[in-house]
Amino acid sequence: MENESSLLSLVIVLLVAFFTPLLLHRLRLFFIPVVIAEIVMGLIIGKSGFNLIQHDMWLDTLSVLGFIFLMFLSGLEIDFSAFKGNQHKELANGKKEPNRLAVSFTVFIGIFLISLLLAFIMKMAGLMENVFLMTLIISTISLGVVVPTLKEANLMKTSIGQIILLIAVIADLVTMILLSVFVSLSSEGGGQMWLLLILFATGVFFYFIGARFKNKYVIPRLSRGTVQIGTRAVFTLIIVLVALSESVGAENILGAFIAGTLVSLLNPNKTMVRQLDSFGYGFFIPIFFVMVGVDLDLWTLLNNKDMLLLIPLLLLALFISKFIPVLFLKRWLDTKTVVASSFLLTSTLSLVIAAAKIAERMNVISHEMSGTLILVAVISCIVTPILFKKWLPKENGEERKTRVVFIGANQLTLAVSKELNRSLYDLSLIHKKVEKADSQTTNSVFDIHEVEGYDEDILQQEGVFEADILFISTGDEELNAVIAMAAKERGVERVIARIETPDLGKPLAEQDIEIFSTILSTTALVKALIESANIAKIMTNQDTALHEIQMLNPHYHKMTLREFPFTGDVIIVRIFRGVDSIVPHGDTELLMNDRLVVTGSPQYVEELTRELQFKE
Repeated sequence: MENESSLLSLVIVLLVAFFTPLLLHRLRLFFIPVVIAEIVMGLIIGKSGFNLIQHDMWLDTLSVLGFIFLMFLSGLEIDFSAFKGNQHKELANGKKEPNRLAVSFTVFIGIFLISLLLAFIMKMAGLMENVFLMTLIISTISLGVVVPTLKEANLMKTSIGQIILLIAVIADLVTMILLSVFVSLSSEGGGQMWLLLILFATGVFFYFIGARFKNKYVIPRLSRGTVQIGTRAVFTLIIVLVALSESVGAENILGAFIAGTLVSLLNPNKTMVRQLDSFGYGFFIPIFFVMVGVDLDLWTLLNNKDMLLLIPLLLLALFISKFIPVLFLKRWLDTKTVVASSFLLTSTLSLVIAAAKIAERMNVISHEMSGTLILVAVISCIVTPILFKKWLPKENGEERKTRVVFIGANQLTLAVSKELNRSLYDLSLIHKKVEKADSQTTNSVFDIHEVEGYDEDILQQEGVFEADILFISTGDEELNAVIAMAAKERGVERVIARIETPDLGKPLAEQDIEIFSTILSTTALVKALIESANIAKIMTNQDTALHEIQMLNPHYHKMTLREFPFTGDVIIVRIFRGVDSIVPHGDTELLMNDRLVVTGSPQYVEELTRELQFKE
């Protein structure tokens, strides 16, 4: 009977995890993160609601695995290429762009010091006893909220977007390490923090092992079919570091977080990252968040006047700790952008939940205090992204041109650079310096920026790796491959490399680099001209050409094509959503960041582009 009851609890939690995103979709509550909705649903079925759930071994084990996987994916989210410095370019307001890394460290140090001051004030007011723990809670920032919000606002490649991202990454790293120090100092037999060095040393060892074997020819062969050696390696790494973390007296989440950062440093291919996201956010992590809600007792919190008073005070402390240091950015940015950045950096979730759960288990804080901290984190994640969007000036994210950089001036790149619509694309053409006479002849017709060479440092200085799309077409395909790999490692979203040799192209394709071959393209076009002349005309005729439009207008999010009001002379041929290719029909819904392949009259295609890429 007891066994049946525990299985029933597991079934209820899984059903809630499954239906929560469907319910959000049905009610069109797109501004609420799914993880927040899972916690709210946990409140309904847990202690604060119908009290349907009973703890048992199954639920507790799956919840812990979800917690561990959440910390692993938090580490995996960190893009270490963001730590590479930038050149001091000129911003739109005429001011020189700051060094992003230096500014981000400066702002975070300010956040930490003000958090420490606020924690002391709270202790003196009798609201919190442990200053160290409260400092960590106030200073932490949620990467899981910052990253998708910046992507949605089309700010990931901008100066302010990169600075916000860097501040969040630094906060994630520092607070996680300090949380481990807190656990070491607060636990029985604490003070043996030197044991953490064993954990970090093991992580470094695994990194060098992974880097050594990653490009071995046998790995791609073992990564297919029923073997999936890469996924096995990741899970082995997680379990080994989690076990070692607990053995040296640290929390298991530190081992999981280190495992995530190691995998991120090894630059895994996109397919594996999608698989890991599927494991985590598709099964383990929803169970953890639902159980967080299940364990929250809202009625006890609401009946405790001290806890009730602490909620607005904590929210205020979270904002003040971010707002004052971010004012430093006023030297380069306008007031509205600075205030908007403060709101986004106020969001906090995973690490606050981690700190609250750990501190409660160690009897450092009460169950009521733990629930209050988690509730504050939930409120911050709902409110702050909305305030960020309201305060952000439209010119920061709206109408931003896609930056395209061509490396190598030749018949192909020169022709394409002239054909692309300058109102949609910000184009740059980079070429190695040639003889002066030739250079003058070329530059009289085409705008080419000459560089001393194609070394990574030179390309970095020229801002090549800040492009949205990088097309590499030098005369040396091996050089093209090297530049393409460097660009991917530095975070360029789309990299297209001209590669004629199939064997050279395979490892690039595994790193999500798009391969272009002039031989294959010409062959395909000539074949189409012979076998399917009308299809070839569609590809080459400007009046009937295919165009790709990214859907960025939130007004049309979740709208079916049947309801879509645009009636111009345009046909939607295909919709690409992530890795999926969708044949559109009347009931097909448009989603944010969908890529629509359309054909039609140029004026109507341009009108549709403006409509779908306009952000309210």
